Amino acid sequence: MQDILYKRAFSITDLVSQLSSDKDGVKILAGGTDLIVQLREGRRKARALVDIKNIPEANVLSYDPGSGLTIGAAVPCYRIRQEAAIARYYPGLIDAVELIGGVQIQGRATLGGNLCNASPAADSIPALIVNEATCTIAGLGGMRQVAVEDCCTAPGQTILEQAEFLLSLHLPPPRPRSGAAYLRFIPRNEMDIAVVGAGASVVLDESSTVIASARVALGAVAPTPLFVSEASDYLTNREISPQVVREVARMAQDACRPITDLRGTAAQRRHLVGVLTRRSLEKAIQRAQGNI
Repeated sequence: MQDILYKRAFSITDLVSQLSSDKDGVKILAGGTDLIVQLREGRRKARALVDIKNIPEANVLSYDPGSGLTIGAAVPCYRIRQEAAIARYYPGLIDAVELIGGVQIQGRATLGGNLCNASPAADSIPALIVNEATCTIAGLGGMRQVAVEDCCTAPGQTILEQAEFLLSLHLPPPRPRSGAAYLRFIPRNEMDIAVVGAGASVVLDESSTVIASARVALGAVAPTPLFVSEASDYLTNREISPQVVREVARMAQDACRPITDLRGTAAQRRHLVGVLTRRSLEKAIQRAQGNI
């Protein structure tokens, strides 16, 4: 492993300054569960790592019924799992967070790092997308907001520009009669990378029989996590029925662009997209109806 200088940042201004000083050699350390492995294996290079865990805004974890949920980029997964309000109001997010590694990884890994690592198979990203999450990005030009579905541009690449970093994630407050879910398929029972992941969210009308709005997202079946906007649009104002759910599953299969590798074939992945989309949508509807 290469020699790397360890640094710490204590404020947004401090971090932006350090990132500006070396455009190629400085990398951000949040949890490090992906980055350290990549550095050790030579897949990434860095002259210095800047730890962001001392930046107050990057450690915020707060829920307000009026404004929603804010998760700092340095907040580890175990803290998210321990929050009763998140489990109650964002169960689809908890579905994904619980799948990110084992106990040791949960103590270090962050959703901010999971997003910025930009793996197509990241579990948290589809769950964030269906929960309408946005990124707060800080840089030389100040702050800007970007929807999570627009953050990843290619495997391992994001829209972050020079001297920019992800400060936090924000999820709007859940609406009445809303529900979300995330499911994945893996070859083993735990601590594996998704072969396919699928998330869905719905908001129902007052009768709880019509979908007022919805979102569908996929993982591990395209170069980036995929927001299936056509399926989301199709569900709007649709009465809940098995036929509607099956049509959404088909649309998700049409939207995905899977590959064949050592962990699965493209055909298998496309089939799994249909299965998991159907199941996650059904689970989201059941949660919105208060049945689970």
